[in-house]
Formats: sequence, structure tokens, C-alpha cells
Amino acid sequence: MNLTIREYNENDLISMMEIWNEVVEDGIAFPQMEPLTLEEAKEFFACQSFSAVAQWGTEIVGLYILHPNNIGRCGHISNACYAVKSSARGLHVGEQLVRHCLNKGHELGFRILQFNAVVKSNLSAHHLYEKLGFVKLGVVPGGFMLKDGNYEDIVLYYHLL
Repeated sequence: MNLTIREYNENDLISMMEIWNEVVEDGIAFPQMEPLTLEEAKEFFACQSFSAVAQWGTEIVGLYILHPNNIGRCGHISNACYAVKSSARGLHVGEQLVRHCLNKGHELGFRILQFNAVVKSNLSAHHLYEKLGFVKLGVVPGGFMLKDGNYEDIVLYYHLL
């Protein structure tokens, strides 16, 4: 696969918005309940510490955002979100995004990457994070409201950078 991961630019915004909104609409991974408009996407991706896209040929097939998990004395802990276009899932795009993000987080001076809410049924994410050396912190019972209104546990992970 000829996959390139790079910092996003304004030409990527429509594809990024579509991929992000696909995950939001699925209602099983991201906490957001409403899709982004193009104007909101422009502001959202610009305000991150780093926003990246995965490009396969000329097509944007995934993205990640990286930002502080908190402020001040906890500002060295980062957080990230990943989204892969449904047609590109299973092709290891997510793994390449996470690997790139770990390096970028370190490069930006973060010391830890922490995930606050990995939905328990997202088995592929759990498998990937554990494969890449993330440490499971614990489980928050019923911490995520699914699209159908039911609640599911979330798992917290971290990785030293």
C-alpha cells in the first residue's frame, strides 16, 4: 500500500469532514453526537496541536488529531482521535496513523499519549493499542452512550512517549 501520512491542508477539509462525520454517524466510537459542518471542521482541525491525514494515492482514507489531554501541570499528557474511511478499514491505515501519532506526540514534547474512552466493543482498537504497547488503565462502567441510547463500558489506555 502506498500510504502517506502528512499534516493536513485546507484542500483536505471536505474529505476529513466526511470521514469524521462517518464515525460520528456510526455512533459507536466518538463522543460527538452531531456531524461537523465544513466551517466547524475548518476550525476544529486547525485548533489541534497536530492534524494529519492518511493519503492513499490521491484519496484521503484516514486522519488523526493530537492535542493536550489537559492543561498546566497535566499539559504534557496528550490525547488523540483516529478515523478511517469505512472502505479502507482492515488495511492497517489505523495502525500507521497511531504509529505516526506516537512519533509526532514525542516530537511536539508530549510525554504520554492517553486515550480516555475506547468503547469496549471496539475490539480492533483494543487489539491495535495493545499490540503497539499501550497500557490498559481500567474500565469506566457505562461510560459511553451508544447511538441507540444504551450504555457501554469504556477503557482507558496510555503509552509513554
